[in-house]
Amino acid sequence: MDHREVKIYGPATVSNVGPGFDLLGFALESPGDEMIIRRNDSGKLVLIDESGCNLPLDPAKNVAAVAAASLLEEVASGEGFELRFTRKINPGSGVGSSAASCVAAVVGINELLGNPLNTMALIPHALAGERIASGATHADNIAPAMLGGITLIRGYDPLDIKHIPYPKDLWCAVVHPEYEVKTVESRKLIPEQVPLKTALTQCGNLAGLVAGLATGDYSLISRSVSDAFAEPYRTGQLPGFDELKQHAIEAGSIGTGLSGSGPSVFSLCRGGDMAASVGRCMQEHFTGRGIRNDLYISRISEAGCKII
Repeated sequence: MDHREVKIYGPATVSNVGPGFDLLGFALESPGDEMIIRRNDSGKLVLIDESGCNLPLDPAKNVAAVAAASLLEEVASGEGFELRFTRKINPGSGVGSSAASCVAAVVGINELLGNPLNTMALIPHALAGERIASGATHADNIAPAMLGGITLIRGYDPLDIKHIPYPKDLWCAVVHPEYEVKTVESRKLIPEQVPLKTALTQCGNLAGLVAGLATGDYSLISRSVSDAFAEPYRTGQLPGFDELKQHAIEAGSIGTGLSGSGPSVFSLCRGGDMAASVGRCMQEHFTGRGIRNDLYISRISEAGCKII
């Protein structure tokens, strides 16, 4: 391939998904990142931010550049590339902002190089960038952003990723209150060890959620979207979270929880109309407290990162 420019879309993602801490995530149809990647003659990575998100332009500190550099090192390419961020998910929003950038960068550069690596081989390089943002290696945003759908990270050593079937009328409402929660700081709130009883509860919920998704059992899904590991320690960052969750369930949510490390909150719903109704209910929770917020209503996206 000899063309010099490609435009890439990297979707937002919901990670953890209740009991799936670091293991379960899914892609949204919107919002997402848009990035234009061009070859240049400098032999370096050059970053241009047109997104309005005040992104770091130092290649050592920008997650997309770190992911790109990891890929270029593996394929032993000395070429230079310009990464132009034209649309960006707000950093720290809890819907996979860093993952969308990392995935878009490696997919775009791989395309311009003639696709020397297959899609699965790109994931470790995207993870190299994600590690900068979160301080840990977790693929529950990277995998669905790359592959689409709902993904389960069965294991990390070696990386073992599987798609989970899900009912096609499953929609999601996500509300992003306009303040930032840094993943690396949010992870510090979670204890290193948990009691056996807590671990068993979490394992049961994760198994139940996967089984419910695969069989289309909405009742089982609803009973299983509960996180005993991270959510109890993170929800102090959100005012009135328990009340919000209860109101969302009363409005028709199948299951509600933090998206990633927050501050965004997701609700799984049956059908787009119900997702819109539940989303408005969650919006009212924040609006009533004087907190500006954005609402996203989306199917679970079959597609991951793509060239547009």
